[in-house]
Amino acid sequence: MSTPEPVMSPELSLKEGKKVVVVMPARNAARTLENTVSGIDRAWVDEIILVDDFSTDETVRLARTLPELHVLWHPHNVGYGGNQKTCYLQALQQDADVVVMLHPDGQYEPSLISQLVAPILRGEHDLVLGSRFADPGGARAGGMPWWKWLANRGLTRIENRVLGTELSEMHTGYRAYSRELLMGIPFLRNALDFSFDSEVLMQAVHLGYRIGEVPTRTIYFDDASSIGLRASTVYGIKTLGAAGRLVLHRNGVLRSRKFSP
Repeated sequence: MSTPEPVMSPELSLKEGKKVVVVMPARNAARTLENTVSGIDRAWVDEIILVDDFSTDETVRLARTLPELHVLWHPHNVGYGGNQKTCYLQALQQDADVVVMLHPDGQYEPSLISQLVAPILRGEHDLVLGSRFADPGGARAGGMPWWKWLANRGLTRIENRVLGTELSEMHTGYRAYSRELLMGIPFLRNALDFSFDSEVLMQAVHLGYRIGEVPTRTIYFDDASSIGLRASTVYGIKTLGAAGRLVLHRNGVLRSRKFSP
C-alpha cells in the first residue's frame, strides 16, 4: 500500500518560471469572500479565478470589486462538480502549472497554499490534499459535527481498501493539482454534484498519479457553507457507487469511461 510522503517546508524559489492559479468555486459566498481572498499569499499565486454558480446573493458584484480577481459566472446552477469543471478548464486555458482549489467560504486556511503547492513544484506529487485528519483530533477541534466525522472516517477507510492507499482523508475540499494530472484524468466525465471530488481522487489513484497530504484545519462557523445530513447521505452513497464502478472496471466486468485515460 502506498503511504503519503511528508511535505517539506516550501521555498518561494521553487516557483520560478511556474504559474500557480487558485480557483474558487463559489455559491452564495458574499459574506466570506473578501476575507478569504485577502488571506491568499500573492507571492505564491499568479492568478485567482472565481466561478460563480448562479448565486442569489451579492457574490458576483462583490467579486468584481476585488483587485486582480478574474470572475466568471454561470447563468444557471450546474452544481459543485459542474462548477469545478469550469474552474479547471479556465485555469488550464490560462496555462497554469499548478491549480489550487480553495473554497471561498472561509472553512480552509489560505495561508497553507504554499505547502500544498511546493510538493508539486518539486516534482514529488501530482495531487496534494489538505487533510483535516492528518493531526489526530484536529477535525473535531475545528468544529466538525460528529456525524460528519463518523461518515468521513468510514468512507475514507473503505476507499483506502479499494484504492490500496493509506490516506488520512479523502473528503477534503482543499486540494492542489498539477497541470499534468488535470490534463490526464477525464474529469469532464465526472458527476455534477459533490461526488465529483471522490471521482477525481479515484481517477488519480487508478491512473497512477502521486498523492501527498498536508495537515490543515477546517473552521466551522455560521457563514461557512455546509451540506446537510440528507445531502451528505446522498454523497456517501454516490461515493460508494463510484468505488464499486472502479472495482468492476479494474476487473474487466464493466468498463467505465471515467476510469479510462
